[in-house]
Amino acid sequence: MKRPVVSVIIPAHNEERYVARCIASVKKAAERYGREVEIIVVCNRCTDRTEQIAQQCGARTVKDESRCIAQVRNTGIAAARGKVIITIDCDNRMTVGTIREVCSLLASGRYIGGGAPMRFERTSFPLKLNELMCRIGFAVTGLYCGMFWAEKSTFEAVGGFADKRAMEDVATAKNLKALGRKTGRKYGCLKRNFLINSTRKMDDMGDWLYFRLMFSNITAMLKAAFGHPEEYDKLIDKLFYDYNN
Repeated sequence: MKRPVVSVIIPAHNEERYVARCIASVKKAAERYGREVEIIVVCNRCTDRTEQIAQQCGARTVKDESRCIAQVRNTGIAAARGKVIITIDCDNRMTVGTIREVCSLLASGRYIGGGAPMRFERTSFPLKLNELMCRIGFAVTGLYCGMFWAEKSTFEAVGGFADKRAMEDVATAKNLKALGRKTGRKYGCLKRNFLINSTRKMDDMGDWLYFRLMFSNITAMLKAAFGHPEEYDKLIDKLFYDYNN
């Protein structure tokens, strides 16, 4: 087997409903790219058929039992054989030109890495408002998240994804951007492709979910900011680490 040029890392906790469609989107993008791409699904505390389905779809699987998404992604990066790393969450999908655009931007020598714009898989007023807030936040900070891309050596240089159970994406973007400044390269964002973002939590709990959470958990967030994260950790467990249990 040829050594892959690109490794796509997909963390997955009990994602038997979504893993096949995520892998299918990566395969379409790999076909458009035209060079070797490996797909690594990192099975995190899975008790369903995620691993079997991933393997049936042609992905390589590795396991990580931690309750930290940063560590799960880093396990996938450590196992990767490709020069270029792209990470995508298992319930999301990439558009068909994603891998080609990522590799083109990195090959230009002008980019250290970056993220991608986000589009929800369906639409409603609160979801459009959510998208708008994300776009404004990304534009103001330049810390594009959602789907990360960079060379493996770059992730290794910043120590991988920041070791945090929440907001690890923002911290990692900051680290990549800082390294880019030192090496004269930009931390960027895809222009022609985007992340197709799952609405499954909104389907379960309503399209105003994240707005409700922001207002109803202000106290927990403030306590966490001042060194008392217990309530906030319970919220993170409910929304992410235990969501598919």
